Amino acid sequence: IDVTAAHLASQHPVTDIKTLEADIADAKAKQEEYAQKEDYESAINEKMRIQKLQAELDNHTENQKVVAKVNDVAEAVERMTGIPVSQMGASDIERLKDMKSRLEAHVIGQDKAVEAVSKAIRRNRAGFDEGNRPIGSFLFVGPTGVGKTELAKQLALDMFGNKDAIIRLDMSEYSDRTAVSKLIGATAGYVGYEDNSNTLTERVRRNPYSIVLFDEIEKADPQVITLLLQVLDDGRLTDGQGNTVNFKNTVIIATSNAGFGYGNDNDDENKVDVMERIAPFFRPEFLNRFNAVIEFNQLSKEDLKKIVDLMLDQVNKTLAKKDITLDVTDAAKELLMEQGYDKTMGARPLRRVIESEIRDNVTDFYLDHIDAKHLLADVKDGHIVISEKADSDDSKDQDKAEK
Repeated sequence: IDVTAAHLASQHPVTDIKTLEADIADAKAKQEEYAQKEDYESAINEKMRIQKLQAELDNHTENQKVVAKVNDVAEAVERMTGIPVSQMGASDIERLKDMKSRLEAHVIGQDKAVEAVSKAIRRNRAGFDEGNRPIGSFLFVGPTGVGKTELAKQLALDMFGNKDAIIRLDMSEYSDRTAVSKLIGATAGYVGYEDNSNTLTERVRRNPYSIVLFDEIEKADPQVITLLLQVLDDGRLTDGQGNTVNFKNTVIIATSNAGFGYGNDNDDENKVDVMERIAPFFRPEFLNRFNAVIEFNQLSKEDLKKIVDLMLDQVNKTLAKKDITLDVTDAAKELLMEQGYDKTMGARPLRRVIESEIRDNVTDFYLDHIDAKHLLADVKDGHIVISEKADSDDSKDQDKAEK
């Protein structure tokens, strides 16, 4: 509370009226003195100083009380600890109710996965989980490019207010026998004992409220899997220096595409149960530790239409930094979708198509037309062409003139 009060006091300083009045009188005397000496530059400076002091006097806050609210205290705690408590509180209950719809708006075509994650998070936040396990632990399995990592990013944004609140570990870097020391640090007597700043345990200790993402978990060394059993079950891990790190406030997500990528993934007659698919790659005790093993579906063309809109919104956010807007016609969106659709590769080819057909073309057009602010992407001769969009007022005037 003291820190909050000090922060508010610095933002709302109390004005000393008597001191201001004395400073104004002193400045006026100096102004007259400089004017008599014909030092007009100094006189103008004193005049500007008088105006500034007078403005402070007119807007004094001596009689205005500054009240510290709950959010002010929460923000002070967040600045000191890095814990996003400003996202919590009574409003957190309302946020939990709408979590599913917020995630579905950004993760397209994976409603079952979003629902499973939302239920687990809501159950934990409502206080109906037992023990000191992490907030949630999930194994995301499915083909490439269907939104496994994107769901983790959106979950970080929704829970912790920051899309970058992710501790991401690529398990291809943890496939050898030294992988354990990379996670918890070297033990005493081994090289690297003094330097553990980039280990998993140290990063979680510094950022206790975050998403821990183990990407392509099937590539990890078996000793790493053994280490994770304790994290998933007890919510804690002891590092190489003997310190116990608490994972209670983290969300553990592991991703894998092991057993996926076949052409008949969406064929109901030939569809294999997800546990049967991944059983050859993971130990049973490891799979049983997760709150949920979630299968991601392949994306349909209808899903890709929505993803096109999301990616174009990101393009517009980038262009907005230069006060540029871009409208894309339905024909251009259809062409992007056709060129970017690949059943086996998911949405990744679409991102490359938008890079080459939209971002690159906009860049070329911008370099030739620096002053253009309203752009239009349309299809011409089977290719996407960028042009300057005519203002609506100009088009109306032109229509009237034609009439």
